[in-house]
Amino acid sequence: MEDVLDPGITAWMLTSASLVLLMTPGLAFFYGGMVRAKSVLNMMMMSFGAMGSIGVVYVLWGWSMSYGESVGGFFGNPFDQFGLQGTILDGNGDYIISGGLPVVVDVGFQVTFAIITVALISGAIADRVKFSTWMVFTGIWATLCYFPLAHMVWGGGFLGDGPDGLAAKIFGTIGDGAEAVAQVAPIDFAGGTVVHINAGVAALVLVLLIGARKGFGKEPMRPHNLPFVMLGAGLLWFGWFGFNGGSAYAADGGAGLAWVNTTTCTAAAILGWLIVEKIRDGEPTSLGAASGIVAGLVAITPAAGDVSPVGAIALGLVAGALCAMAVGLKHRFGYDDSLDVVGVHLVGGLVGTVALGFIATSGGLLYGDGPKLLVVQIAIVAFAIIWTAVLTLALGLAIKYTLGWRIDEDDEVSGIDRVEHGETAYEFGASGARRSVLATRATAHRADASAPVTEGAQA
Repeated sequence: MEDVLDPGITAWMLTSASLVLLMTPGLAFFYGGMVRAKSVLNMMMMSFGAMGSIGVVYVLWGWSMSYGESVGGFFGNPFDQFGLQGTILDGNGDYIISGGLPVVVDVGFQVTFAIITVALISGAIADRVKFSTWMVFTGIWATLCYFPLAHMVWGGGFLGDGPDGLAAKIFGTIGDGAEAVAQVAPIDFAGGTVVHINAGVAALVLVLLIGARKGFGKEPMRPHNLPFVMLGAGLLWFGWFGFNGGSAYAADGGAGLAWVNTTTCTAAAILGWLIVEKIRDGEPTSLGAASGIVAGLVAITPAAGDVSPVGAIALGLVAGALCAMAVGLKHRFGYDDSLDVVGVHLVGGLVGTVALGFIATSGGLLYGDGPKLLVVQIAIVAFAIIWTAVLTLALGLAIKYTLGWRIDEDDEVSGIDRVEHGETAYEFGASGARRSVLATRATAHRADASAPVTEGAQA
């Protein structure tokens, strides 16, 4: 039966793509508020830089590597649909339709996932990395890690439900020939492995490779703008409805379930994080609430369409609490994950992906379906971790001994914004102080009617 355009699906997917794209500027606010004032522009630029580089390479070869002709089940042929050739129009000049949706709209949706995944990594290496090096890293890392995992999980590759995939090798297949599928299909609704575990593992590898910020563990490195953090968290939550709801690929009950689960899991994660803070530290914080939002969003990402709302609440409580405890591990073990990418995205992604083995309404252990799905989910996670860790380490080492990762220590102390971008977010220097003094003098002159306001005071 010939595919025909469904305007409702198309409108929903265009809306979802726009929501997901908004998440990266939201991430820039979230991360930018968490760093010190002298680093905020660089931190935000790392997110915007990822938008620039990935937005280009995805069109050139990223889509083809994700959804093109498979090479061994591990990645798509980058030349199969290079530059989106054969993706937009058919031989008659009509838009190619798949599942009621123009394929070019799906390209737009998928590129936003690639962008946010790469941008997530930047928070772990804040304050100390050359911007030019970061820009080179983004495109190569996406090529080595993101596009292949997207292909393996969503593009019919090794981590999907195909007859040659990992799940089929563990528990066999059902059906014959071209109809054969894995007896126990892995679940990753919107990117637990592809996005969050992928980014979290890469962040951990880079943190260990690049090393800590100067003064880490010895001097306070507090967030400089908590309202920015909370604004960013709110934008992320808003955009995440496109992230999860859009992954249903229809404006239907499945998208509605994803929406409700995204809301309830995130709300519960706020509570889980704040409870841990209250017990451990005596005070629930705004930073904790914002971080709990992200932890809940991460955990529900792989599970949004496959758990009940009650299961989503349980998942959020657990994820919020575990992520709150995990962010403290960097001080215990001495690795400088600057903005808790490992503690939130890696841990949250692991919790959400593995928890499906227990709480998935179809296949979950707690629903009486046995441990098979749990085994498959753990196997998928293990493979994804190994793939990303090995390739990120290889890339990180190659960059370390060629371009170099770190700015000079003196520049790090004085502030990466001025060194790398020639700008500062806030004018707190001598010129600012002088303007303040002049303004005070001008006010005093104006208050005294007998004293004319001088030209110098007006300046």
